[in-house]
Amino acid sequence: MKVLRSIGLVLFLFSFGLFLSLFFMSEYKLTKEIFVEKIKKQHQESLEPTMQELFDKPYSTSYSFAQAVSNSISRVNEQFRNAQQWDSVIYDDYTSSLTKASTSGWVVDNTGLLFFLVFGVGLIGAMLFILPKASLETAGIKNDGIFHNVLNNRGWIGILIGTLLIGFYVLIYFYDAYIMNWIILVEPLKKWIYPQGESSQWFLYGFLYTFAVLVMGVRMILKYRHSKYQIIRTLSVMFFQLAFAFLIPEILVRLNQPYFDFKNMWPLDYDFFDAWHINMLTSAGGLGIFMFVWGITLFVVGVPVFVYFFGKRWYCSWVCGCGGLAETAGDPFRHLSDKSLKAWKIERWLVHAVLVFAVIMTGAVLYNFISGTSSIFGFDTYTYLRKPYGFMIGSIFSGVVGTGFYPLMGNRVWCRFGCPLAAYLGFVQRFKSRFRITTNGGQCISCGNCSTYCEMGIDVRWYAQRGQNIIRSSCVGCGVCSSVCPRGVLNLEVKDEKGRFGQPVLAGNNHVQQG
Repeated sequence: MKVLRSIGLVLFLFSFGLFLSLFFMSEYKLTKEIFVEKIKKQHQESLEPTMQELFDKPYSTSYSFAQAVSNSISRVNEQFRNAQQWDSVIYDDYTSSLTKASTSGWVVDNTGLLFFLVFGVGLIGAMLFILPKASLETAGIKNDGIFHNVLNNRGWIGILIGTLLIGFYVLIYFYDAYIMNWIILVEPLKKWIYPQGESSQWFLYGFLYTFAVLVMGVRMILKYRHSKYQIIRTLSVMFFQLAFAFLIPEILVRLNQPYFDFKNMWPLDYDFFDAWHINMLTSAGGLGIFMFVWGITLFVVGVPVFVYFFGKRWYCSWVCGCGGLAETAGDPFRHLSDKSLKAWKIERWLVHAVLVFAVIMTGAVLYNFISGTSSIFGFDTYTYLRKPYGFMIGSIFSGVVGTGFYPLMGNRVWCRFGCPLAAYLGFVQRFKSRFRITTNGGQCISCGNCSTYCEMGIDVRWYAQRGQNIIRSSCVGCGVCSSVCPRGVLNLEVKDEKGRFGQPVLAGNNHVQQG
């Protein structure tokens, strides 16, 4: 079995190395024909004199080519700004489209083969590494010295992975032209789903995201195979990510319908009330109107109703894509979440501040849409609210920090400190829900497994020792604390609200104390 795992690791590292080496497998050459095809006619006259020097000039990397194109456009725009010809300034981002059209070489000529070598071989390697482990180790978590592992204790492997994740998110969000070979790599899959479509950085991101959830979901199932709850929950997030987040939106586009993720909702979907999004849905006929009504109904009615009966776990641990990645790919880092009181105070202030920011931004955007204006009290809402929110929260916090910091701060950084939807769900769960985690303090042996592996930074042992119900608004009901408890002290329950705050029984004492 160890030999199989070693072979699997070699295959996976080969595929990952090949994936990284794609940066150097293409040539980039801009021609007059590509320029005419990709540049709008109203911009060709102003751009051609500057970009002529790039025609038929070969570049060995996407970085050098994209920089040359970007600098040419910037010089033209600088001339317009100096002449105060504001209407002539070019805001279209031509860098990515020109880079893709100008790419040639091994990646373009052998896309299908490379796709198999990267993702097919990578999948085989991952499975050979993951599957034999089930026969080598017992199910569940024991006190196995996980903090001494260089991957799991902010060691050099963890820091390296975190750095790669942060770099990937920066590139995918802000410099997609630099990773054009990766975008071209998934073109065959895009064409298979939607023959008329072209792959983009968002299709690449969606595929990689789904690939990670599915592969690491298998690992999660094997690791917690002793718990039916964990198996079903993991299968749920795998299904919702594959079907609702990845395939169904792509199929809708193929059917000439709006791209729509039926499980996503405001305020996590912060651009739901943007004018362009409302116009897109309302102009798409009956299905578009249904999508718009569904999106509103989900967060207005669905959240309070489902949270009342099931707690916020129905979404955060069973449906959400962010939670799905955290529970699968992020599982090896769940124990790194800060359990200190200081972290809890920062969490409460920060996550609710983001929710308030989202509400204010959305209110301003809706006001502009209804009134037909672009400002409130003289302030442009896009410049001072919508754009900063999209950059700081939608990109940096949820993506770069939210996932890139898995090996540094645990797998639920975004869910704990930044997700406005988690704050909304948690507010309802804290004050109006039947869900709670009950504890039997008399059985607790203070092993600490529950607190160690709580991804939300809750000191579960503190509650367990006192026999006190856990009703924290941040709890996502993942149930791992219960799954790793050797004595069955913790139970996820849905009961009548009466007695939810509990009457904790102190361990080793029959005295009942009001909680």
